[in-house]
Amino acid sequence: MSYELSPRQPAVLAGAIAAAAVFLLALAGVLAGWTWMVDADLAVLDPLYRYGSAHPGWVTTWNVLCTVFHPAVFRLLTLIWIGYALIRRDHRVALFLVLTVEFSALIVVFMKAVVSRPRPDTALVSELSSSFPSGHALGASVTVTALLVAAWPVLRRHWRVTAVVAGVLIVAAVGIGRVVLNVHHPSDVLAGWALGYLWVIACLPVLTSSRFTAAGGTPAATDTGS
Repeated sequence: MSYELSPRQPAVLAGAIAAAAVFLLALAGVLAGWTWMVDADLAVLDPLYRYGSAHPGWVTTWNVLCTVFHPAVFRLLTLIWIGYALIRRDHRVALFLVLTVEFSALIVVFMKAVVSRPRPDTALVSELSSSFPSGHALGASVTVTALLVAAWPVLRRHWRVTAVVAGVLIVAAVGIGRVVLNVHHPSDVLAGWALGYLWVIACLPVLTSSRFTAAGGTPAATDTGS
């Protein structure tokens, strides 16, 4: 199976630079307490809180969506893929998914502990951890990006478009849901999306390294298109 995607490709590199800029800007704003960022976050959260307070069903719908697409669910589904990859002796994919999706949980815990940003006072549902970055947003970003990369060589062209559109919708919905529920500032979600993408890009050499390929072998691609 050939993985031609590389962190050095112009489109990938440009995306990584943009993601790094977004994450660093959000992180700096939180740590420095930039007034404009606080005001921008509140400008989004306040009307959503007022609407949610008056419409419990709206809150329940978004809470269910965020529960269905919880990072733990993503990690469980990815474990199944990892097991399948190991059965096929596709060690590159298995390691790549472990490093990206499974290890991302530790990244979230570390970042939340270091930044320790309180959640919005207007949270419409209960959450226990700190706010920055959004674990849901990072989890969705990491999982969708990593699975798309892992599946790309065996997807037919029309399925690639479908997979990308579905992935973008899931990532967007999860991030929006966390803001709608007022459990995250918008800057938390942007930081989660950006950091998740960056981490996948950082792990790409696992799939493209000739040294790892020689050690793990290169299984034949399976045509899963229909």
